[in-house]
Amino acid sequence: MKVAIIMGSDSDWPVLEPAVSQLHEFDIETELLVASAHRTPAKVHKFVAGARDRGVRVVIAAAGAAAHLPGVIASFTTLPVIGIPVNATPLGGMDALLSIVQMPAGIPVATMAINGAKNAALFAAQILAVHNEVLAAKLTTHREQMAAEVEKKDARLAEKLAARN
Repeated sequence: MKVAIIMGSDSDWPVLEPAVSQLHEFDIETELLVASAHRTPAKVHKFVAGARDRGVRVVIAAAGAAAHLPGVIASFTTLPVIGIPVNATPLGGMDALLSIVQMPAGIPVATMAINGAKNAALFAAQILAVHNEVLAAKLTTHREQMAAEVEKKDARLAEKLAARN
C-alpha cells in the first residue's frame, strides 16, 4: 500500500506533515514530491504516469493559490486523487478551495477542507481499506480511540463543574 503526496511548494510541507504521520501510523508507505502544475508540468506528468506501476494506489495533492495541481494530476491518472487546498494567499485558502472543488465533469478530485491534510490521509486509508481487512481494523481502532478521548474530556469537564457546585 502506497500513497503519493505531491505538493506545489516546499512551503506546503508543514500542512502535509500530519498526513504523512497519520499514514505511517497505519503502516502505509508514502512517496513525496514537490512539483508545480505550471512550472514543472512534465515532472508532474512523469511522476503520475508511473505511479500505479510503483504501487501507488491513492494520490494526495496539495496546492495554494490557483491550486491546479490536484486537477492536473487527476487528468493524468485514474487513481483516486484527494486535493488539499492550502492557505497560502491573502484569500485564506478560498481561492485554492474553489480551484480544487470546481473540477469539470469527468475528472473528479475529492476535496478536503483548507489545510485538511489529516482528513486526506484518513480518507486515503479508507480507500485502501476497502480491500484490506487489517487496515480496516486499524481504522476502526482509531475511531474507537478518538471516541474514548472525547469521553475522557467529558468526564474531566463534568468533574470541574461538579467541584464548582
